[in-house]
Amino acid sequence: MSAVPNPSDLQPLLDALAFSPDNLPLRRHVAALLRQLGRLTEADEHYRAGLRQAPHDAELQLGLAETYAALGKTSAALVVLEELLHAQPEHARAHLLHARLLARAGGPPDEARHAYQQALQLDAGLRDAELDEQLGLRPAARPATGGGSTEYTASISPAGLDEKALFAGLEKPTITFAEVGGMEAVKEEIRLKIIHPLQFADLYKAYGKAAGGGLLLYGPPGCGKTYLARATAGEVKASFIHVGISDILDMWLGQSEKKLHELFELARMQAPCVLFFDEVDALAANRHDLRQSAGRTLINQFLEELDGARRSNDGVLILAATNAPWHLDPAFRRPGRFDRIVLVTPPDEPAREAILDVMLRGKPVDEQLNLKAVAAQTAGFSGADLKAVVDQGVETRLRESMRAGRPLPVQQSDLLGAAKQVRPSTKEWFATAKNYALYSNEGGTYDDILTYLGIKK
Repeated sequence: MSAVPNPSDLQPLLDALAFSPDNLPLRRHVAALLRQLGRLTEADEHYRAGLRQAPHDAELQLGLAETYAALGKTSAALVVLEELLHAQPEHARAHLLHARLLARAGGPPDEARHAYQQALQLDAGLRDAELDEQLGLRPAARPATGGGSTEYTASISPAGLDEKALFAGLEKPTITFAEVGGMEAVKEEIRLKIIHPLQFADLYKAYGKAAGGGLLLYGPPGCGKTYLARATAGEVKASFIHVGISDILDMWLGQSEKKLHELFELARMQAPCVLFFDEVDALAANRHDLRQSAGRTLINQFLEELDGARRSNDGVLILAATNAPWHLDPAFRRPGRFDRIVLVTPPDEPAREAILDVMLRGKPVDEQLNLKAVAAQTAGFSGADLKAVVDQGVETRLRESMRAGRPLPVQQSDLLGAAKQVRPSTKEWFATAKNYALYSNEGGTYDDILTYLGIKK
């Protein structure tokens, strides 16, 4: 084990780095020294600065993962290691740290053992007696005549930790706006509010605008709000965290607020990161409608996190989706929070054609298939409704294929027949939304609904 560096030796290096911020080897060395000195927050900043310059630098990735591990941020460390091992599957020290983190998280012992054994196969000198004991491993007896590397066998495993890695939904989406059919107006709104501040950060900073903020997507269910949020992360190659009700709400007093805070902290560490709240009305209901103080406390915590009162949300892109925006507490729509509210409507005819084309890719289809004609017969259909059309059409052709003993292409008649059987699921939502737009529309929040329905107020 290397000796702990002298803190007095660090300042000249920091001064040199300030003079030459693009010196990557120096930044890597400074970050490692800070980590060894226990100055983990500073080390985190330098590792991430280096990775912005060289996103695939293995030593920076491993150092960042080790820093997260030391901070107790197991989930974040695992995400970094996953990327590192995907690019360099023979990185022995990354496998070792992976094994330690899996053992700490109390996951299946076999996964941690497998990671540990991979590390030892690549570098037998990484053997860790403490990890051997924790994973219930012992060195196998070596033949008297042979050398070779040490092998390990499993003994009875000690009881694992009950600690569970939070927010396993952290991911790196690969889909972009190119895979989202239609919704051009919504995409443009997201670009202006979410993407451009990140891509042109210096320009926005010149006007005092930070990279981050909130955008609320609302509309009938099944119209692609979640898919669009995931594509937003893919568009800027950001991390993505999908948050559902069950990820936050807890029966014990104070635990929901703690989970929400930890989630925002994870997003801040992973910046740039898209933090997406699905069915946000369940977490941000109007406080006047709540009888229990616990619900109000959670909402207050949510508002505090959105404001970045204690930690900056710079680089955290916050999206939320709801089918019932009228149930949200008005405080969430103040400037700096979800100050942009965007209606996600059912796809128009060109968008329906594009969606059908995406859904039928890779499937055997008739060369004369006219998707424009199918799209014309599906007015008011959501993306989910169109999927039902495709599924029913494919099932019809699948039955014929089973009789013929070979795959038969999907025909125009299959899709048109399915379109007659599926009923658009959006009509009921618009019936409710129209009443709010007509009679509870202070400030013109829901004017887009009236415009879509062709109603003049």
